[in-house]
Formats: sequence, structure tokens, C-alpha cells
Amino acid sequence: MIVFHGSNQIVKEPDVSHSFRSLDFGGGFYVTTVREQAVRWARRKALFSPETATLNIYQMNEDGAGLKILDFGEDLSSWIKFVCDCRDGGTCYRQFDVIKGKVADDKVFRVVDMYHSGAWDIDRAIKEMKAYSTYDQMNFVTQNAIDRLLKFERFEKVSS
Repeated sequence: MIVFHGSNQIVKEPDVSHSFRSLDFGGGFYVTTVREQAVRWARRKALFSPETATLNIYQMNEDGAGLKILDFGEDLSSWIKFVCDCRDGGTCYRQFDVIKGKVADDKVFRVVDMYHSGAWDIDRAIKEMKAYSTYDQMNFVTQNAIDRLLKFERFEKVSS
């Protein structure tokens, strides 16, 4: 499977040590199967840097035998609770090697925020989230998972 990572630099050897924020699935190295999503991220990263937006392209081995993989699939209830925990700085993500699920983009994150603040219950949040198209993301939490599953193929510079 081909996966993408949007950045402001070429990332031939991804690692987990450059992750510094509490994101949807905690710290780690994030990729997506959606090219357009990665291109948007690359452009966003390049806005705050003198570097050029870069799309990194990897071949992902799907044989995760022996790795702890959490795949939310369509389970939005568990997904939203997990995202809230990670964005609060929780460390529940550290028990996994790879986490797969939807992305809390700007629209979806507003829904997550309404749930997280207590303004909406879980049923209302899930109903609202289903109204938005969502993209996917995978977080490689451990270096072992990166080393076993990702192989750098090439990069492409992205126009503004």
C-alpha cells in the first residue's frame, strides 16, 4: 500500500523522536492513504518555514504480525474518546505500535471540542461527525513499527 507524509522537508528515514505535540493519536510519525490530505499538510507546514512543501511517499508493508495495532475503523465512539485523551496529553497511545483511524480536521475537531467540553453528548457528536467527509491517518508510535512497515519510495515538491 502507498502512504503519504506531508512535510516541509524530505523524510527518507522517518522516526518518532521528532513528534512534539499531543495530536489525535498522540506522539509518533503520521501518514495517510489520501494524497490530497498529505499535500495540504505539506503546504501548511511550508507556510511557517523557508523550506518547500514536500510530499513524502512510502510503501507500507501491511503485515503487522507481532505489532500491537489499534484500528478504529468506523467506531466513532471509541475514536472520539481516544482523540480527546490524546489531545489532553494522555499517554494511552503508548501501548500500541500503530494506530489507524479518521482525522479530526478543522470541521470534525469542532465536533470533538463540543463533545470534549460537555456541550454535546457522545450520540450528538457522532451524528454530527457523520455529516462530514473524513480522511484517514495512521500514527506509527514506535520506531520498530516504522522500521518494519515503512519504506521510503520517493518525494515530490508541492507547488503553493
